[in-house]
Amino acid sequence: MNNSEHTAGVGQVHEKHGEREAALTKLREKLTDALARSRLTKTQLVTQSRLSRTTVQEAFRADAPPPSSATIMALAGALSLPDTELLDLRRTAAGENGPVHAEDLAPGKPIGEWNPHDLEVHPAGTASGGRRQGAAPERVLPGYVPRGHDRFLATAVAEAAQGHSRMLVLVGTSSTGKTRACWEAVQPLAAQGWRLWHPFDPTRAEAALDELEHVAPRTVVWLNEAQHYLGNPHVGEQVAAALHTLLTHPNRRPVLVLGTLWPEYADQYTALPHPGAPDPHSRVRELLAARTLIVPDTFDHEALRTATTLAQNGDRLLADTLTRARTDGRITQDLAGAPELLRRYEHGTPAVKAMLEAAMDARRLGVGLHLPQPFLTDAAIDYLTDHDYDELTDDWAEAAFADLARPVHGKRAPLRRSNARPKRRPPGSPAPATTRLPVAGPVFRLADYLEQHSRNARRALCPPSSFWAAAHTHLTQPDDLTNLAGAAKDRCRLQWAYHLAYRAADAGNAHALAILAQMRDEAGDSDGAEALYRQAADAGDANALAIVAMMRQRAGDSHGAEVLYRQAADAGSTRALIDLVLLKEEAGDRKGAEALSQAATEAGSLLGVVFLAAMRQKAGDGESTEALYRQAAGAGNTDALALLVAMRQESRDGDGAEALYRQAADAGNPLALALLAQMKQKAGDSDGAEALYYQAADAGNPLALALLAQMKQKAGDSDGAEALIQQAIDTGDPRFLAGLAFMRQRVGDDEGAEAFYLRAADAGARIVPFKERWPYGLDPDGTPTLPWS
Repeated sequence: MNNSEHTAGVGQVHEKHGEREAALTKLREKLTDALARSRLTKTQLVTQSRLSRTTVQEAFRADAPPPSSATIMALAGALSLPDTELLDLRRTAAGENGPVHAEDLAPGKPIGEWNPHDLEVHPAGTASGGRRQGAAPERVLPGYVPRGHDRFLATAVAEAAQGHSRMLVLVGTSSTGKTRACWEAVQPLAAQGWRLWHPFDPTRAEAALDELEHVAPRTVVWLNEAQHYLGNPHVGEQVAAALHTLLTHPNRRPVLVLGTLWPEYADQYTALPHPGAPDPHSRVRELLAARTLIVPDTFDHEALRTATTLAQNGDRLLADTLTRARTDGRITQDLAGAPELLRRYEHGTPAVKAMLEAAMDARRLGVGLHLPQPFLTDAAIDYLTDHDYDELTDDWAEAAFADLARPVHGKRAPLRRSNARPKRRPPGSPAPATTRLPVAGPVFRLADYLEQHSRNARRALCPPSSFWAAAHTHLTQPDDLTNLAGAAKDRCRLQWAYHLAYRAADAGNAHALAILAQMRDEAGDSDGAEALYRQAADAGDANALAIVAMMRQRAGDSHGAEVLYRQAADAGSTRALIDLVLLKEEAGDRKGAEALSQAATEAGSLLGVVFLAAMRQKAGDGESTEALYRQAAGAGNTDALALLVAMRQESRDGDGAEALYRQAADAGNPLALALLAQMKQKAGDSDGAEALYYQAADAGNPLALALLAQMKQKAGDSDGAEALIQQAIDTGDPRFLAGLAFMRQRVGDDEGAEAFYLRAADAGARIVPFKERWPYGLDPDGTPTLPWS
C-alpha cells in the first residue's frame, strides 16, 4: 500500500467515525428535545418506558455507547417519537450497515437490560451504605438459595438454550420466591443474547394478545401473576391459544414461557366444572397440563443450611430474617414483610380491621384489584361492633386510610393508594362487550399477602349487609358486580343478588343475565327465565343456550332440546355436550352417548365420562361403569375416583375402597374426604371420622360440618352439634339455620326450633325436612347418605 492509499484509508475511517459520532449526537438531541417537550423528568421516563433507571441514564449520557434497538423503541413510545428515524440513527451510530433484523423490532429487550424489580421480584430491603445524601435508596436482593424446584427450572432453561420451546408456571402461595426463582433461572440465557418480554401495557392480557404473534425466537415470555393473562374473563382463553401456537410452531422456536400462579388460581383453571356449570378455562387447562411446578411455602433443611452459610458470609438480609423465620422455614415470606402485614391487621384499631376485612371480602368474592374509597368506607360499617361504632370520630375513615397506607419495612402497605390503568384501544377496534363505567375518586389495593391470608381465614364467612349495600351503591365495573351477584346468590342474599346482577346485565354482562334468568326460573317464571337466557346467549354466553335447551327438554320437547344443545356445543359449550350425552343415554342410544362423551373429553371435560358411568351404574352395567370411572380417574378426575371407591365398597372390598379414598383425599377432593369420614364413622372410629370431616370442611365442603354435627348429636353431644351447625351458618347459607332448628326440635326444644326456623325463613331459606335439604337421603338410623347409597 503506498502513502496515498494509506492516507485515503485513514481518511475513510475518520469519516465513518465522524458519521457515527454525528448520528449518535443527533439521536441524543432528539431524545433530549422530546424529553423537554414532554415535561417529564428522567425518573418519570423510567416509569413511562418501563426501562431501568440505569438504561435511561445511559441513553442520554454523552460518553455512553449507542442504546439498543429495544431501548430506542421503548423511549420512542414514551416520548411520542417516530421510532423508524431513531432506529436508523442508532444503527448508523453503532456502525450497523446491514438490514434491520426482525428481532430488533420484536417485543422485549435483552435480559441484561432488565432490573429484576421491574419484573416484580419483591424487594427485600435497601442498601445500607454508600449512597449520596438525599438519593433514593437502592433496592437490593438477598443472596439466592436454590431449592428443589430450581432443578426443574434449570432443565427447562437448558432445553430452551438447545433450541426447544418450553413453558413452566410456578405455583405457590404469596411471597414464596416464585418470581425470584424465574429471574435466577434465566441468567444463563442473558449471556447467550436472549431477550425477555413482560407484557404489561395497556393491560397485561391485552398486551399479550396483541404482541404474542410478534415474539421472536430466543425470547423469554414473562407472565408473572399469570392469572392476569390466563384468567382474564374476556380474552384469557385467547391468550392461552396464542401461547399454545407460540410453543408448538416450528418456526417460532426456541422460546421460554415462564409464569407464576397462586394455588387457588391454578386449581380454578385446571379443575373440571361441576355438572350444569360453565367451563370457562378449557384452553387454559390444556395449556397448563404438565407445565406447572410447585414451589413450597417453606425452606427445607438443606435450603436453611445454605441460607445460614450465606448469612455467615455477610448477607445481612438473610441473617436478619433467619433470626425470626428459621423455626418455621418461611424465609421468603419474612423477607417480603408478610408477618408484619399480618400483625398490622390483627392488632389494628377496630376501624382499620373493619376496612381491611371489607377489602379482603371484596377481593375473595371477585371484585377487581382497585377498590374505590367510598365503597370501602361504607362497606366497613357493619364489620364494627355496636360499641366500636359508637366510638367512631368524624374523621375515622381518613385516619384508618392513613394508618393502612404506612408501608411495612419500606415495601408494601396493608392497603395502599393505587391507580387503575386507563383502557387504550387502537382506532377502529371493536367495542367491548360490556360497558366499563369510570370509577369516581381514589382507589386502593389490598396487599397480596393479606389477600392470600383472607382466602383461607375468611373463606367460611359471609359479609354483612353494609358490604352488599356499598357494592350496589359504589361499584361500577360489570364483572365485579356479576361476581358479587353470584356470591350473594350462593349465600342466599337473594335481593342483593338480583339488584347486583341487574346492574351488571344493564351494562351488557352476559353472565349477569344468566344469573337473573336462573333466579326467575327458581321463582317459577319459566317464560321469563327462558327469555333472559336467550338474551345471555345472544350476548355470547354459550352455556346459557344449553340451559334453554335443558328447559325445552324439561318441558317435553326432546327434539327442540337436541337442536339447541347442538347449537350451544357448536358455540363452544362443553356443558351442552355433556347434556347431550345424558339425552342420548336416556333415549337408549348408547353409541351416540359414547361418541358425545368422547367429544366432551376431547374438548377438555371429563364430566361426560363421569355422567355416562353413573347412568351405566344405574342400569346395572357394573363392568362398563367401572371402566368409565377408571378412564376419568386416570385422566385426573378425583370425583370419578371417589365414585369408583363406592363400587369397591359395595362389592365388600373394604381395603381397596379405603386405598382409593386415600388416593382421592390426598388429591384434595372434599367429597372423598367426607366419604372416608363416613366410612370411618360406620366402622366405629369416631375420632378418625371427626378429623376427616374437619379436613373435608377445610377443603371447601361445608356439608361435612352438618355430617359431623349429625354424628355428635347421635352421640349425645348436643352442644357440640349446635356449635358445628353455627359454624356452618357462618358460611352465609341460611339453610343451616333450618338445620339448627331441626336439631333443636329433635331434642324437644320447640320454642328454640321455631325461632331458628323464622330466622332461616327471613334470610331466604326454603324450610323443608332435613332429608330434602340433604340431597341424597338418610340411612334408616338417620345418618345422611351419599349418592350411591
